[in-house]
Amino acid sequence: MGGGFALWNYGFRPFYLLASLHAAAGILVWIAQYSGLVSQPWLAGPVWHAHEMLFGFTVAVMAGFLLTAVATWTQQPPTRGAVLAGLALLWLAGRILLFTPFGSAAAAANALFPAAVAVAVAVPLVRTGNRRNFGFIALMLLLGAFALLVHLAAGGTVALPATLGLQAGLDVVLIVMAIIAGRVVPMFTNNGVPGTRASRHPLLERLALGSLLALLAADVLQSDGWLIATLALLAAAAHAGRLLLWRPWRTLRTPLVWILHASYAWIAVHLALRGFAALGWLGSSVATHALTVGAIGGLTLGMMTRTARGHTGLPLRAGRAELAMYLLVQLAAIARVGGGFVESLYLVSLQASGLLWAAAFSVYFVRYLPILWRPRADGRPG
Repeated sequence: MGGGFALWNYGFRPFYLLASLHAAAGILVWIAQYSGLVSQPWLAGPVWHAHEMLFGFTVAVMAGFLLTAVATWTQQPPTRGAVLAGLALLWLAGRILLFTPFGSAAAAANALFPAAVAVAVAVPLVRTGNRRNFGFIALMLLLGAFALLVHLAAGGTVALPATLGLQAGLDVVLIVMAIIAGRVVPMFTNNGVPGTRASRHPLLERLALGSLLALLAADVLQSDGWLIATLALLAAAAHAGRLLLWRPWRTLRTPLVWILHASYAWIAVHLALRGFAALGWLGSSVATHALTVGAIGGLTLGMMTRTARGHTGLPLRAGRAELAMYLLVQLAAIARVGGGFVESLYLVSLQASGLLWAAAFSVYFVRYLPILWRPRADGRPG
């Protein structure tokens, strides 16, 4: 795939572009739906919005990251060329079919995409016996199953709420983020800010991940609120402690690193708010958006910039565009979560948050389109 075109060389290239474009455009479509200007025939407005932010945007970023990372983990050739293009087309079909009457086809595409990524990741992992990362195969398969559940529930095929599949899917994404962040954030911190001494504690690591797995199981079993609250608050404490060991206050002068710390902090905030919501002290939407806008939005932008720069041979340094998108997504999270506590500001905060979010990912798309489209300047694979 030589010359001046490298889009299909590595998974991060097409999927980071598609994810950023979808993040920006999708939230604007949702604002239009919420305002009654646009409708679509298959999923109801709020379910479509949640589905697309989870199984559209977030899963696309995960696909780009995992398809790229697995080549590094295993030293095997990456998924590329026609196979990578086919995966991108399958993802795109899932987006388009939601605006057609073909609900079954939409369900199939959205369930098959995470499963197809799981297979693409599994082949090199199994071939090389890389057992450490087998868990990502199972987690991607779970995302496919929960995507299918959302469609079956929305269509009335199963007597379960669509929100069950959405919440379980968010739990899976949270587990994936916790695993990856636990591996890379301390390393990136120590490399990017020498002398920080970011560390990990084995017991805290087990508690942080174990509590999230228990929370996923409790959600799937539709457990009582007190159990959800207990697990969520325990997880919040574990993840707050984990973050403190990474010494985030030492990173404030290094945007490429502080965005990861600031976004990870939203995980602890989300879990605390989720616990309070399970006790009936506040609405669940506030907790959900602390995760989706603050943690997912921030961590994806942080990883999409860092890994894109690293794999295309660019300096691991944030410029004005990167700083702008980092600030925009954090402001979007503050507006969306803060507005949930003031009823009179809810609509304004929703619109402001959506526009800030769209601006953040638009900056990414415009800034990184030429970087992800073209080959590395040094001629190396990437």
